[in-house]
Amino acid sequence: MRRQPILALTLLALALLLALGVAASLGTVAIPLGDIAAIALKRALGVSIGAAWSETQETIVWQLRLPRVCGAAIVGAALASAGVLFQGLLRNPIADPYLLGTSGGAALAATIALLVPASFGVFAFTLVPIAAFMGALGAVLLVYQIARVGPRTPITTLLLAGFATSSMMASVMSFLMLMNQNTLQRVVLWTMGGVSASGWDALKVVTPLVVVGALAAFALANDLNAFLLGEEQAAALGVAVERQKFLALTIGALLTGAAVAISGLVGFVGLIVPHVVRLVLGPDHRLLLPASFLSGAIFLVLADLIARLVLAPSELPLGVVTALVGAPFFIYLLRRTKREYTF
Repeated sequence: MRRQPILALTLLALALLLALGVAASLGTVAIPLGDIAAIALKRALGVSIGAAWSETQETIVWQLRLPRVCGAAIVGAALASAGVLFQGLLRNPIADPYLLGTSGGAALAATIALLVPASFGVFAFTLVPIAAFMGALGAVLLVYQIARVGPRTPITTLLLAGFATSSMMASVMSFLMLMNQNTLQRVVLWTMGGVSASGWDALKVVTPLVVVGALAAFALANDLNAFLLGEEQAAALGVAVERQKFLALTIGALLTGAAVAISGLVGFVGLIVPHVVRLVLGPDHRLLLPASFLSGAIFLVLADLIARLVLAPSELPLGVVTALVGAPFFIYLLRRTKREYTF
């Protein structure tokens, strides 16, 4: 597969389409996969292939299931892509999209929004997801400014600043929750994650952000390959280290913030998916980034399906499913390769 990247990406794209179809077809009311495809073609492209289905089924598929499964795909793709960026930039195998204060900023901003007695919406988003998005972006920019030493931003200082900022924000959030017990359950559920896309309006805003962010990340692939050699070697190869570092951090924060806006904090995706893809396809970011984008989408679509079905009609928190399903698979893959993991 290392020698056939186009084949690998094609197979992943087909697997994603299949995962989307299966996830949309299964639920309290099972709908044939063929009808899912026909409804999607009719509503999205105006193409009718003559299949028959009830009006209720069309409403379930187009207004409820497809927005949710597409939202899960977008969130998974965004978090996996951000994970690749942060792991490559920081040269740290345990880096994930929430490492540099993103989760702390999003969670604190969302908690404050939940305490605000006002309610309003912008582009189909309520105050909480808007606050979470801004909090995620703001936290990363704050960490970057704290970590700057003159014209440089040392990686170790960046990691320490991210850890300190996350801890401080988590403490403030805990204090606010303690002072406002009535919001405790809502905040806890939000931090456990769950795709909240109902209808297409929110996805029309988030999807372009994620696509643009992923394309911008891919444009940095060669620089990320150079960063794996160290900053001095990357500079010797002609990389504008500090500029590209800031770009990578900003793009990663944008991808994470966009995901957080419709899902809350879904852990594990941005940490594990890039490692699984790296084990299978190798460390070249020119392949690793698009493969992780597709693999993250597949993984979260299937995880969301499990979250919906295991305790139906109740649902498991999505973050619980990603950890319970993802961790054993990753451990199995590490053992099955029978070789030392290289980053």
